[in-house]
Amino acid sequence: MKIFLPLILCTLLLACTNSSKESSEPQEATPVLDEAQKIVNRAIEKHGGAVYDDLSLAFDFRDRHYEGMRKEGKFVYKRLLKQEDGTELLDILNNEKLIRQKNGEEVALSAKDSSAYANSVNSVFYFALLPYFLNDPAANKTYLGQAQLKGKPYHKIKVTFQQEDGGKDFEDEFVYWIHAEDYTMDYLAYNYLTDGGGARFREAYNVRTVKGVRFADYINYKPELDSRAVENFDTMLEAGQMKEVSRIDTENVEVKVGS
Repeated sequence: MKIFLPLILCTLLLACTNSSKESSEPQEATPVLDEAQKIVNRAIEKHGGAVYDDLSLAFDFRDRHYEGMRKEGKFVYKRLLKQEDGTELLDILNNEKLIRQKNGEEVALSAKDSSAYANSVNSVFYFALLPYFLNDPAANKTYLGQAQLKGKPYHKIKVTFQQEDGGKDFEDEFVYWIHAEDYTMDYLAYNYLTDGGGARFREAYNVRTVKGVRFADYINYKPELDSRAVENFDTMLEAGQMKEVSRIDTENVEVKVGS
């Protein structure tokens, strides 16, 4: 057996030398997506995919009419409210600022009011077009594992936001339940801190697809217990510890794809 030792040593040295040479040469980086990112990507594709990047839409929500346009990262969102005395208030939000018009004339706004109206308009479109915005650069995604809801398997994804570019509500936290086979976003929960704060859990219903984009209305719940542990809201719903507080209906949806 000893006569083979030099041969073995030579082979090992040659292998180590080749390995050292290979490791010293520049290697092309292979991007690796974590589990949460892969699931979110598939959910976005399921709900609309590339259609989200170039579309116009209109819908009604809580006695207000909304119109929006998105193209190559640019957006314009509009909200029209007709008051009982006939006054028309139009809020126009784009990537740079919010403008409010009253009967067609621009209204001067304080910084506080401008921020409040902008957040209000943006949040409506944010929820209407989920899960598209989960790939925002400021969104931090964490995979929480799988869960069962009403007998169906779901991936749980927690989303928090970086302070930089995370918006006024960057401290809010969200959890999304994405079907493990269909990759539809059927439930979501959020813990928000603005205006006194609170936590809600939403269950999708009246799901429909309009011009390739999936829309849903939601049953809006709050926990019967004083809890903001949104990652546990699925088990609380199963245990009957959620109380319905409202319905969130997006009505008369119209979508136009492309310019």
